Amino acid sequence: MAAALPVTFDDIREAAVRLDGVAHRTPVLTSRTLDARVGAEVFIKCENFQRVGAFKIRGAYNAAAQLTPRQLAKGIAAYSSGNHAQATALAARELGTSAVILMPEDAPRSKREATAGYGAEIVTYDRYTEDRTALGEALAEERGLALIPPYDHPHVIAGQGTAALELLDETGPLDALLVPVGGGGLMAGSAIAAKALHPRVRVVGVEPEAGDDTKRSLESGARVTVPVPRTIADGQALPTPGEITFTINQRLVDAVTLVTDEEIIDAMRFAFERLKIVLEPSGATALAALLAGRLDLPPRIGVIASGGNIDAERFSRLMSA
Repeated sequence: MAAALPVTFDDIREAAVRLDGVAHRTPVLTSRTLDARVGAEVFIKCENFQRVGAFKIRGAYNAAAQLTPRQLAKGIAAYSSGNHAQATALAARELGTSAVILMPEDAPRSKREATAGYGAEIVTYDRYTEDRTALGEALAEERGLALIPPYDHPHVIAGQGTAALELLDETGPLDALLVPVGGGGLMAGSAIAAKALHPRVRVVGVEPEAGDDTKRSLESGARVTVPVPRTIADGQALPTPGEITFTINQRLVDAVTLVTDEEIIDAMRFAFERLKIVLEPSGATALAALLAGRLDLPPRIGVIASGGNIDAERFSRLMSA
């Protein structure tokens, strides 16, 4: 008998209750143009319309809300390239505490400014030469803060799973669900929710081609570390999957496919011109896989568009590439 997973469907349903009135129930978008192009019925869960502009508030708040009053009084720490940083900062503000966030020096300016705007203190590091996990843990210990990691935490994973829970509640059964993969928290939570509700659904993760650590890990049967990816999908520029997320994804994810930076840009352009929504590179990878024909398409497909945090200057530059 297989060991029980560290996060259950009940955990996700409890997270949904905890997030009620805090996280937005984001819209599910459909498009006849998209359906005709790919030859399937597609449902896009628009987490670019979520608070902080990405799904991350779901996990950050779910974890922060379960801290003890003493922990909250001391404050919260996190490490993130941007979206989890903003989410943790907002969660701290909602719960009446403070946040200290470790961010890479080259994090997008808009994400740094938004994180600071929610009231967090920002500490920077070099993502290509320093270990953010070790730095984040040391920072939290030194200051006596509760650390909320961006993905490798049961409460974070459960919170992220509420996005897929909402999607499937609205659409009913799907044949496939495409989910962006960075550290694997959104993927793990989505897979738990999807397989609990519809066991036959095919769950597919999508990574940037330059950062295929989860794909390699699933193929090898153990966590693999790659060089820190250099990709426009900064939210997915991670060298290795999380321990907890890998345990879940190894059991529940059916496949992981890859997309190039050029295909990500094409998906962002399609989303802007035809769907009338703005997606950041990491938020567009699942749509990119669909548009690039990276998998055999079943009749009904769910796509999680995980975020839209990109400033006008960078968006314009990528659209001109």
